[in-house]
Amino acid sequence: MRIDIVTLFPELCGSFLHTSILGRAAARGLFEAHCHQIRDYTQNKQRQTDDYPYGGGPGMVLYAQPIADCLRAVQAQCAQQGRAAPHIVFLTAAGAPYREADAKRLAGYDCLTLVCGHYEGIDERVIEAFADEELSIGDYVLTGGELAALVVADSVLRLQPGVLAEAAGYEDESYWDDLLEYPQYTRPEVWEGRAVPPTLLTGDHEKIAAWRAERSRARTRARRPDLYDRWCRTHPLAVPKWKRGEKAQLARTAAQLGQAAAICHAAWQHQRQELCTPEYLAANTPEAFAEALARDRARGWAFYLHTTGDEPDALVGVHRQSGEISRLYVLPQRQGQGIGAKLLAFACKKILADGTVPWLEVPSSNTGAQRLYRRMGFVPTGDAKALDGAPNLPGVPAPALLKYRYSAKE
Repeated sequence: MRIDIVTLFPELCGSFLHTSILGRAAARGLFEAHCHQIRDYTQNKQRQTDDYPYGGGPGMVLYAQPIADCLRAVQAQCAQQGRAAPHIVFLTAAGAPYREADAKRLAGYDCLTLVCGHYEGIDERVIEAFADEELSIGDYVLTGGELAALVVADSVLRLQPGVLAEAAGYEDESYWDDLLEYPQYTRPEVWEGRAVPPTLLTGDHEKIAAWRAERSRARTRARRPDLYDRWCRTHPLAVPKWKRGEKAQLARTAAQLGQAAAICHAAWQHQRQELCTPEYLAANTPEAFAEALARDRARGWAFYLHTTGDEPDALVGVHRQSGEISRLYVLPQRQGQGIGAKLLAFACKKILADGTVPWLEVPSSNTGAQRLYRRMGFVPTGDAKALDGAPNLPGVPAPALLKYRYSAKE
């Protein structure tokens, strides 16, 4: 790959590109880098590159002419080498946000040219004439575009074959798959009373990989919910296969409805224990849930019990006429085993068979359920309403009830 940087400070950019990992890669001929001084292309004795903006205002604006002539020279050099025309990127505060996906895309070009802005910016006409795109590395302002150009150059060049020792050096990094990287540890095993997580000392590569994946997802959920939402949308959940001894059956008898009420009670209490007052939790007994299930049955709801080895451990409610799914509950001790995903897929299949679109409502506080729904093809509709007026603990805001609708293709 050939990379060119058009700048007022070529010595700054050149020293960076020939230092450390990139420097060693350049010495091995893994990429070709050139830094061009804009002043070399001025047409005045003072080598002036900027002037006051038309329309008034503070600061100075870079001339179009020297940048244009510099870019034409770069294009000619690429052509002389038998290369494709360079892909030209202007680094501006008004550019599109730069992300890892952009680094992957730009890494595919044979020639990449980065143009550094300065002062109040660059004459818009040269951007219109030459730019293939404009990029911004963040919602803040720098004194010049050199740091932004070097950020782009570093993130692109490290993806070139051979620059890093192995592909895992970038494929396991933060943002590679819309997730932040898992925590890392090295010797000693205990430092100032803090121990390395035991899983990393087992030598069991499957357990270590699972631990790292879980920590990566957890860290992204906590620190970058925007990234995690995108990851959920782009990583559909593969519903686990039903195991021998698992089944879902319609709750018909009083005994089965009693089992369903017990599951509702246990899972509901587990969800609400850190939200609601003890008095409110105590008032919602298994008997109260049994009465609610009976009322719902009279209104057309069907409830399916999930059993493992004849032991009931989960429940889902389906209203096939309206398409609504409700009361998806899994006993706390059985959560994390894929049962909720299996029952949700089961309920969707029932509703879709009737030509109806499945939908459901979920408390805004139940972020775990929302992640499951997103990965199962449900999307938020934007509708929200008050949950149920439950008295919450002091300082705990009342959650809203959010609506999700199924949108995945069959």
